[in-house]
Amino acid sequence: MAKANMKQVAGIYHRRIGDVLVTAVSDGYIDAPYNVLQSISRDDAHDILTQEFRPTPPRISVNCYVIRANGKIAIIDTGSGDTMGPTLGMLTKFLTEIDIDLPQIDTVLLTHMHPDHSNGLSDVNGKRLFPNAEIVVSEKDIDYWHDDSAMAKANENQRVRYFEGARFQIAPYMDRLKPAMGEVFPNVRAVDLSGHTPGHTGYMIESENDSLLVWGDICHVPDIQVRRPEVTMVFDADPEAAINTRRRTFDMVSSDKVLVAGMHLHFPGFSHVIANRDGYRMVPESWAFTT
Repeated sequence: MAKANMKQVAGIYHRRIGDVLVTAVSDGYIDAPYNVLQSISRDDAHDILTQEFRPTPPRISVNCYVIRANGKIAIIDTGSGDTMGPTLGMLTKFLTEIDIDLPQIDTVLLTHMHPDHSNGLSDVNGKRLFPNAEIVVSEKDIDYWHDDSAMAKANENQRVRYFEGARFQIAPYMDRLKPAMGEVFPNVRAVDLSGHTPGHTGYMIESENDSLLVWGDICHVPDIQVRRPEVTMVFDADPEAAINTRRRTFDMVSSDKVLVAGMHLHFPGFSHVIANRDGYRMVPESWAFTT
């Protein structure tokens, strides 16, 4: 018997929102330890993941989203570059599969400046990987990661990985920043979802009668945090604010029936949230052709 070709299909998925083409592009995944989860026991987390037939400890998808509108190209987040191990850093390869080179991208929309979201901005020498792009990011995030007093209070891992990493990645773009406020790209407006970081931002895409909220890191482990919104992550800057924003966002998208996408929803990451007697549940959208 011939040996089977075990190569997996590339992590690319297209979805139209009115006249706008949104493409989910996988940067890979993280196998995270249980201790990244707060306000839940290891046993409870394990039981929930097991009930949902998910890997244990949690396997966290890392997604980015390309937006094509009015002849322009934007990307929401840049993945982790080559900084977080062999299961990540797939973004550039997958963009090549859909005939997009980084110089073609007009705008980078950052949800926030954590390594798995912004470490794909620059290479190891500090050179821009998106040479022609304007960078949309919350001024609150820029201010926070450049706050020397906040960095002095952080432990060494936080200082090196988050503060110094964010400063290094954004440095080549400081002359081309645009605040994440109002309309930031054709058919796209910024939405304040602060909590996870001081300037954590979502992006609402609207065209014709269709809409999609790319909500960034409202959830990291959706099987757990949709069921239990009070569960936070060890790297939440303000855990209580993150909880409040998560609940408020769940209420909004469930009552308004807004399609959502997220950087850590299971790829390709398009889902609806439904409110029920026990709280919320997530219903992933079925796969479909794009025409």
